[in-house]
Amino acid sequence: MYREVAKLLLYSDLGEDSILKRLCGVFEDWEKGRADATRLTGRIYAEMKRLLDLSTACGFDTNLWHNYLTYLLITNENSFTLTCERTGAADGSVNHFAAQDLKVFKHLFEFDFGPIEADLGIDCFSTVTHYRAIEKREGLCNRNVSRMVQSLSLQLAAAADEHVMFGLITRYFKEYGVGMFGLNKAFRIRHEEDGLEFCPISNGDPIRLSDLVGYESQKAALVANTRAFVRGLPANNVLLYGDSGTGKSSSIKALLNEFYDQGLRMIEIYKYQFRDLPNVIARIKNRNFKFIIYIDDLSFEDSEVEYKFLKAVIEGGVEARPDNILIYATSNRRHLIRETWSDRGDMEHDGDIHRSDTVEEKLSLSTRFGVTINYSAPSRQEYQAIVKALAKRRGVEMDEAELLSQANRWELRHGGVSGRTAQQFINDLSGRQDG
Repeated sequence: MYREVAKLLLYSDLGEDSILKRLCGVFEDWEKGRADATRLTGRIYAEMKRLLDLSTACGFDTNLWHNYLTYLLITNENSFTLTCERTGAADGSVNHFAAQDLKVFKHLFEFDFGPIEADLGIDCFSTVTHYRAIEKREGLCNRNVSRMVQSLSLQLAAAADEHVMFGLITRYFKEYGVGMFGLNKAFRIRHEEDGLEFCPISNGDPIRLSDLVGYESQKAALVANTRAFVRGLPANNVLLYGDSGTGKSSSIKALLNEFYDQGLRMIEIYKYQFRDLPNVIARIKNRNFKFIIYIDDLSFEDSEVEYKFLKAVIEGGVEARPDNILIYATSNRRHLIRETWSDRGDMEHDGDIHRSDTVEEKLSLSTRFGVTINYSAPSRQEYQAIVKALAKRRGVEMDEAELLSQANRWELRHGGVSGRTAQQFINDLSGRQDG
């Protein structure tokens, strides 16, 4: 194994702490007699535990060794994989080195663990290559990663040679991309000592736009802008504003499920992370994906200055904002920064209330969003229509008059009419009926 891995060129930076590199060290010490059986077994078991932990997180099954090798192939960002993401397989000398690396991986796919198992009296390699995973509940693993890795793993294992593997892997990179952005839909960021880290969101909301009752014109405007964006056409930053519980956040999250297969990805940013926005943009601007930077419940008090970082990023400085990045935000406020009467102290009294420099400074953030969409609270009739639609979808059987009577009583105790209130009422009603 260690002799094969030493031949890797493009994939040579797997990291000395990777499972593969550590197993190489075990096999080298075993072959050269540099460690006793007990110590070797302990080291192997340590890597098997890491493999099982990774497999649980990613939902691997059947042949964990093949799944792991496939995972390495599609998550390593190097000159070959990033080029394939942008342009697909292209003629060039790098393809020669890629084929040589894939030949190594072909040998690793077919590696015979029998001799070391027989010598050490273990069967862990046989077990993980014929594995049956426990059925996992939703949210315990990333099902998108599981599906994609296992599908490609089966194809790579069945490939006749490295040239067939080359075709499979380059087609995957062109269609899905490389690294975490290729495998996952949505991310948060975390500031580490050694830089910015993108953290995949494994249990994303599966909501679709069709699940949201009402607000058809608002959803249509949102879809039109996003469709233009993923097609590479001019599109705008978007602000969804209005009453709470009306579906603003759900609408944006639903876009990800509608357009993921067209290359859309989403990065959720919190207000305290706005200083990291330039670094986020620098990391994603040259990737072959369309990124929505999503900011939920955006608003600022008059003492907060973080809005200046956001405004600078939206407007762009010397370097223009990349075409593959837009900002979508939700807010309960039409004007995002709290305005006080004292802000208007320098206002000229000539009928133009926006002559105040302070007011203009604060209002200017909202104007950076080219598309603004209002999600206002539904009327009582609209609220009742939402209740009836949700009840039908959930299979609630109840006289309509009684259903609406209970829904009206519910909203009086739970914050007024809104889509969220209707959903909470149906959840409660379904739970009581099922119980």
